[in-house]
Amino acid sequence: MEFRVSGLEFLVVASLVDSKLETRNSKPLHTMTEETIQRILSRYPDRRSALLPLMHLCQEEAGYLTEEAMRGLAARLDLPPTQVAEVAMFYDMFRLKSGGRREIWVCHNLSCALLGAERVIRRLEEALGVSTGETTPDGLFTIKRVECLAACGLAPAIQVGPDYYGPVSHGDVETLVARLREQLAGSDQRAASCDRL
Repeated sequence: MEFRVSGLEFLVVASLVDSKLETRNSKPLHTMTEETIQRILSRYPDRRSALLPLMHLCQEEAGYLTEEAMRGLAARLDLPPTQVAEVAMFYDMFRLKSGGRREIWVCHNLSCALLGAERVIRRLEEALGVSTGETTPDGLFTIKRVECLAACGLAPAIQVGPDYYGPVSHGDVETLVARLREQLAGSDQRAASCDRL
């Protein structure tokens, strides 16, 4: 697959990008406040070091890292566009296609697998009515298997955003999903209040 970036061309291995990258409904980097971007850049003597925090900011705004945002970051930080794409594909924390408002990451590595991660995943799929990797019809949740959450002491462990849950049994799934729905409803109410200001 080939992308054009301000007259430059760069190639990314098609098999990696085609399976992970979505370009529909892209939001440009410039829709973020310049003040926020400058505040992040001011923390780093070498602007290229701001790549990860700015990628998080882009993802927070659009829900995933759009092709346009990655091109904007590359230009802004004077990095080759391929380097931004490589970083985005390396880390599980970055999404390259749209999904649910919350990703539910379930560790299925050794400790978690031995303590019931597969039962938890099956119960999540049943509770949400989707398979792993799919997004619920209401657009709220996407279930994702991950190799390691570095939370073996909580095995089987789940991470949603910055929050860890564990040990989670298949019987805990309904309660967890209800709690996550309440959190999303609360954030919607706060956002609506801010819109009226």
